[in-house]
Order: sequence, then structure tokens, then C-alpha cells
Amino acid sequence: MRKQILFIALTLILGFNSYSQITFENGYIITESNIKTDCLIENMDWKNTPANFRYKLTDSQSIVDADVKTIKEFGLTGQNKFIRAIVKIDRSTKNLQNMTKGKDPVFSQEKIFLQVLLEGKASLYLFDDGTVRRFFYKIDNSEIKQLVYKTYLADDDNIAKNNYFREQLFIDLKCDDILQNEYETLSYTKNSLTRFFVKYNKCNNSEVVDFEVKEKKDLFNLTIRPRYNNSSLSLDNSLFEGLSFDYGAKSAFSLGIEAEFILPFNKNRWSIIVEPTYNYYKGEQTIQSSDVVGGTLTGKVDYTSIELPIGVRRYFFVNNAVKIFANASFVVDFSTNSSVSVVRKDGSPLNELEIKSGTNFGFGIGCKFMDKFSAELRYQTTRGLLAENPNWGSSYQTTALIVGYSFF
Repeated sequence: MRKQILFIALTLILGFNSYSQITFENGYIITESNIKTDCLIENMDWKNTPANFRYKLTDSQSIVDADVKTIKEFGLTGQNKFIRAIVKIDRSTKNLQNMTKGKDPVFSQEKIFLQVLLEGKASLYLFDDGTVRRFFYKIDNSEIKQLVYKTYLADDDNIAKNNYFREQLFIDLKCDDILQNEYETLSYTKNSLTRFFVKYNKCNNSEVVDFEVKEKKDLFNLTIRPRYNNSSLSLDNSLFEGLSFDYGAKSAFSLGIEAEFILPFNKNRWSIIVEPTYNYYKGEQTIQSSDVVGGTLTGKVDYTSIELPIGVRRYFFVNNAVKIFANASFVVDFSTNSSVSVVRKDGSPLNELEIKSGTNFGFGIGCKFMDKFSAELRYQTTRGLLAENPNWGSSYQTTALIVGYSFF
């Protein structure tokens, strides 16, 4: 039954992944022939600078794939703007294993998209492909140049930094209102450089166009999550044939509280979830055994724990009110006041077993309505409970129906 539930859940996940709503928003493109065309662009809320994108001229027309070879500029209305540029870029890595000992940047000429962060007398651009993050700048109608920053290995194999970008800005972006120590302490980050370029443009009475999206995003959710668990447990002894207990499936209600951290890219489709959850299972079974006085053995289990699933969630948007999600979690379990005992017919103990839970994985699929109400079907793989008892094996498994209300 649980395998059937898991199969259905995975099928639904793949189905929603194929048919989930694609969001196209108002934007424009400028082609190789300098023709500007209003269109609808797929808004991927790019974390990295895109190498390609998709657009369509109207809702009813087909989707067109575009890249740096055919498009000179594109943007989303009131949001991001990207321009094509032929630039000299240094792709030196900050990865310690591949870091070079040379201080000087190693430039190669490339045709790439740059994200426009700010436009004015002095304009600021960003290129970030996930491995290399570089800032570029331009003054008036001059060529676009990289702001040079490089980490490298010094002669003593310590990590050193080439902060030549500070000297570049001191030479090219001088202003009476900017003190020398502001150049000397400038950091190679988007916020720091953006503030500096805004100040320089204001100093030169230049109009500034800021393309950073200022949309306020709800990046944290706290959800109370009661659930209906269906759990099963079996025990077996490797030394004595027939000494095994199957307590079967038992149902119980429990409660969890989920903290969800939305990742601020890709239109809030991804999040990290942490969900401490109260869990318990109680069972008893009597079996026949000719190896003990009285001929019977009774296995009793009283298992209470706090589960801590830590995982990743992916959303698939249906419309503005409804979204489907799928998540996968690594589950750590902390048992408290739990015991497993095997007793003879007269009540004398044969075994007192210490419960120490193992880890397992959880997979869930569900939906969320109005960012408040949710429901999820979750399947957890098998985990052991008797790690400290080498002669005993155990198999604990849970399927849960979870409802939720996000109050924060």
C-alpha cells in the first residue's frame, strides 16, 4: 500500500512539473537589427545572469527561444533589464583548489548578457553565472569595463586579494563629495557598489535609473501542522528463529510546527523546510515460543520521539490562489522516554531493549491555498529503532496526512 502511495505521489509530482503554470510577463526585446518589440517574457526571477530566455509576442502565439546571438537587449517592465555586451572578463576562480598564484587578472573576450543594476552618467552591471561573479561599469558612452577583483595565492600560500577596482573608481569616478577612505574601504558587493554609483551620479547631478527589483517578498512562513499518522513497526531477533514481532499499522494524531525559508530567486519556487514534530507509537503482541518457560512471549513497545525533518520544497503555481508543492526531507529522530521489552508469560523480563532511532527520508506532495491553508500527503522510508541492540532488527515506517495553517 505504501509503495502504491509513493508511486502515485511521484507520478503527480512529475505531472505537475510538466503542466505547472508558466509565467510570462510584459517586457520587450531589441533584436540584432535594433528593432524594439513589446512581448511577453518568461519571468524566471533569475538568480544568475541568463545565457538564454524564452518569449512570445502574444498570449496566443508560440514560445520562442532566444539567446545572446540574436538579442541585443531584453527586459521585464518595471523589473530586470539585460544587455548584450562584448567585454573582457576575468574568470579566475576563488575555489582554493584551483586558485592561481598570479595577482593579475587573466582576461578573455566574450559576448555575454549583463544585468543592468543602475544607469546614469556612470552605469553599473553584473555578470553572475553561479561560478563567477563580476561587476562592470561604463561612464557616459565609453566602453564597458570589468571592475577588477581577484583572490589569489600569495608566495606564502596565503590567500590574498587584488582590489584594483578601488583604484579604477578613484581614477574614473572622482567626486568632491566622495572621501578617499570611501574608495579605500569599498567592498566588491552589489549593495556596496550600487550605493557608491548612486552617490557618484548624484554628485554629478545625473539622473539615476535603478533596475533592482524592490518588491517585498514574504521569505519566511511559520505553519502549525497537525497530522493523521499511519505507522507500522516490526522487530526480529537474528539469534533465535521465530523470535519476531509485527505490531501492524496503527493510527494516531500528532502535531508539528514547520519553519519555511523561501529562497529569494526563481519566483519563490524553492524553499528550505525544518519541521519538529511530536510522534508516538504504542503496541503489544504475544507470540508462541517453545524456547521459554510458559510457552509465550509478549513484546511491548512504547515509543515517543521528536522527529526533525530538514528538507527542500519546490512549488508549482496553478494560479494566484493555489500552488502545488513537492518536498524531500532528511529525517533525524530523537526518542524520549521510550522502551521495548520482551517478557515471559509470568511477567519476568527476557529482554529490555534501548531505543535509539536511526535516520530516514520523507517525501511529500501537497497543495497550498491563499498562502495560508495547506494539505500534504507524506511518505517516510523505513528507519530502525534499535541501533544499540546488535542482535535485534527493527523496521518503523509512517505515512501521514498533514494539514496546515500558516500564521506567520
